[in-house]
Amino acid sequence: MPMPHRTYKQVIQRRLAGKAGAEKTKELRAVLAELPGYRNGPYADLRKWVEGQLVESRVRTKVVHRDSIAVRREGAAQIMLVGPPNAGKSSLLQALSSVQIKTGDYAFTTTRPVPATTRIHDVLVQLVEIPGLIEGAHEDRGGGKALLGVLRGGDAIVLCHDAAHPESLDTIRAELAGAGIEKPTLVVATKTDEAPAPAGSLGVSVLDDESLDRLRDAIWALTGLVRVWVRKPGEDDAEAVPLHPPATVADVAHAIHHELGRSCVGARVWGASARFEAQRVGRTHVVVDGDVVEVLTR
Repeated sequence: MPMPHRTYKQVIQRRLAGKAGAEKTKELRAVLAELPGYRNGPYADLRKWVEGQLVESRVRTKVVHRDSIAVRREGAAQIMLVGPPNAGKSSLLQALSSVQIKTGDYAFTTTRPVPATTRIHDVLVQLVEIPGLIEGAHEDRGGGKALLGVLRGGDAIVLCHDAAHPESLDTIRAELAGAGIEKPTLVVATKTDEAPAPAGSLGVSVLDDESLDRLRDAIWALTGLVRVWVRKPGEDDAEAVPLHPPATVADVAHAIHHELGRSCVGARVWGASARFEAQRVGRTHVVVDGDVVEVLTR
């Protein structure tokens, strides 16, 4: 004669206490194997409760796994460093930012997306290294679907390859196409201190500061942003505000604060969009990269 179902449920709850994920799932399966196979009555209800707990545990495990590689966006743009294993992505990310990353002369040194922020042309930009993609990633080989999901959320791609092995990008391009991912892309050949960059690639070496500066310029162009310098009337200090073109004076004001956007009546502008220095313009005046703006309010 089995113990009363209420008592059995309390025993099960004690067995599950403190367990989560795979451990909880394993325990729930063991409980199901032990339960009497009654089709009706309180024990049938208890079995349904245990089965519901098992489904909930599976769903929770999947959610936790998916969220564990999610990358929270920071900065004005999110640029993905993508390429085959051992393409020099980690060294490049470390050279462009202050993040410390484990690097090595072997594949799969990085196993999850690594974000880092850096200032490019005085604007905060987020770079995210995606672990090396392998053939079949878009079919979830090597957990590729989750990685491609992170990649899909980015604004643009820096496609990295070892300068000595440009053919290694063929697999990456095929996986991106298989996943239906199309974004503005910059092709970068790394380790150009060891081999020359092939045609069509921007050559970069982490040992060459000038090449890193050229890469920063290229990444800035890849973002598609314009940078407008905003200062308060009577002050010399100005702050860079990144905007997507075409951007107006009203857009500049709104980017600073929505209340300023509502009260803005125009601006004084210095730069390429002005006919003369300190030109007074209206809210709809289109600004360009490098302009200095003083927002005027009612």
